[in-house]
Amino acid sequence: MLAGGMTVAQILADYDELEADDIAAALSYAARAVSHPVLVAAE
Repeated sequence: MLAGGMTVAQILADYDELEADDIAAALSYAARAVSHPVLVAAE
C-alpha cells in the first residue's frame, strides 16, 4: 500500500484495527528480510 502511494494516515483510516506501530513493524521486518548479501554465480 505504501509502495502504491498511500500514506500511513490513509492506511490507518482504512484499517481501524491497525496502529502506526504495526506499519512500522511491518516495514522493519521487510527491511530485515531483504537485507542479505547478493550472491553472484561464478562463471
